[in-house]
Amino acid sequence: MILEQFSLAGRVALVTGGGQGLGQGIALGLAEAGADVAVSAPGEADASVRQIEALGRRALHLPLDLAAASPEDLAGLIDQVVAGLGRIDILVNNAGIIHRQAAVDHAAPAWRRVMAINLDAAFFLAQAAGRAMVAQGGGKIIFIASMLSFQGGILVPSYTATKHAVAGLAKALANEWAPAGVNVNAIAPGYMATDNTAALRADPVRSEAILSRIPAGRWGTPSDLAGVAVFLASPASDYLNGAIVPVDGGWLTR
Repeated sequence: MILEQFSLAGRVALVTGGGQGLGQGIALGLAEAGADVAVSAPGEADASVRQIEALGRRALHLPLDLAAASPEDLAGLIDQVVAGLGRIDILVNNAGIIHRQAAVDHAAPAWRRVMAINLDAAFFLAQAAGRAMVAQGGGKIIFIASMLSFQGGILVPSYTATKHAVAGLAKALANEWAPAGVNVNAIAPGYMATDNTAALRADPVRSEAILSRIPAGRWGTPSDLAGVAVFLASPASDYLNGAIVPVDGGWLTR
């Protein structure tokens, strides 16, 4: 039956930034589909862990500051998932930050921090997970890209640079690992109601300008990503490689 292809029963996932926002929504969606889920978050993730366990799934919180993590630390995170939950089948590289500042004033420390979390950590986690998945004969890696993987944005040069890079990285890794049964794809969220967009939503002029361009007429929510994340993590997407899937209420069509 087709619905069985969307089941994640017996699978183990790691979701970075899974303590809140989009990451939490994705983690809960994977758990609802049957996966055990490890969440990486620098701070507390008790709410995510409780909700995953309430669904009858195993949960694991792995605290790590991705901005300060070395490639060895990131490889160790994958090892901790395998040690704690038995294997690694799904990696969702969700953790990300944004720094809003004009390009002429964009501070070097902010640039480096955005690069470290959004791009460097995402690559080295994918590298470590990819090694394990190739060795076991399959797996799913999902990057969280952005509308700014396609567009330039305003006042966010570091974020835009990383999200263009993430889209390219998903394609590059898909080319290398598809023959080994490892699917690498990305989700490109639109304007979502998270902490990253709090300032925009609080600005009535900017908020109205944004909403007027979204055909769906609303901000997205973390739960809006759950369905596509489950699809990309499941056998239903076994022939999908290197895709960047927009979940944006239609923003890119305007």
